[in-house]
Amino acid sequence: MSSQLLFIFLVSLITLIINFAEASLSQLCPTPVLSRLQRHKIVSGESISSIAQDYNLIPETLIKLNPNLKRKSIWVGQEILVPPFNGIRIEVPNGATWNDLAKAYGIRADVLFEINGCAKIPTVVYIPGVDWQIGEKTGQNDYMGLKRYPLPSVTRVGLTYGWHRNPTTGQSFFHGGIDLLAQVGTSVLAADTGRVIFAAQEGTYGFLVVVYHGNGRQTRYAHLNRFQVKIGQTVKEGDVVGYVGKTGQPDLLEPHLHFEVRYKFPVGWVAQDPVTHLPKL
Repeated sequence: MSSQLLFIFLVSLITLIINFAEASLSQLCPTPVLSRLQRHKIVSGESISSIAQDYNLIPETLIKLNPNLKRKSIWVGQEILVPPFNGIRIEVPNGATWNDLAKAYGIRADVLFEINGCAKIPTVVYIPGVDWQIGEKTGQNDYMGLKRYPLPSVTRVGLTYGWHRNPTTGQSFFHGGIDLLAQVGTSVLAADTGRVIFAAQEGTYGFLVVVYHGNGRQTRYAHLNRFQVKIGQTVKEGDVVGYVGKTGQPDLLEPHLHFEVRYKFPVGWVAQDPVTHLPKL
């Protein structure tokens, strides 16, 4: 076989493999949830609650997907969109990845990737779950009302909770806590009474302590340089759990405590804005 024929053969083989892989991927990935919305025409006697019940949803799912329902007024003949399961439609910040969304909403990246049709870059996606607006229900069941600040004194916040843009790469990323600037070796204090459920090295967190406070509530203390507690230990608010360090992969160069508040939702441990939970000092 001549070199030219061999080259043509190899190109054809590679093209066939790529086409097969793409075809296999399309078969494995379901149609995106947002392409499977049903249209429901409201009839006499129906309410938002009754429609939600008919589709095995909660009313909030319909309200958030159909902004015209926020006034909670419906009329006969009105058409609304109905998803196949509970969740929320979001517009993804420019540059955010599936891993960013997984971190933000507590759902595995591969799950989000598949239910949204295996799109390489997320733009407008559907997040499954029954509660998504983090921090907007202050005073209700997802509000912890922590008893104390996690450092000996109030300090400057180096990086806030929420979406940020990397000034170097231009990529968006989700920051699930707040970075409290403090010198290496500063005591890190339990923000409330609870039980230590994790005290070890954990990926980008570095040396991490997690305290469970009951009722699906936990706080996380990351980038420590050493621990003062062990798994299973009960702590009270103000007890030292560790010391500020620079372990893991901090988002800031300045030494700080990365502090998180998480609440257990049906979709997983969801990060909330710690500022709404810390006491007024």
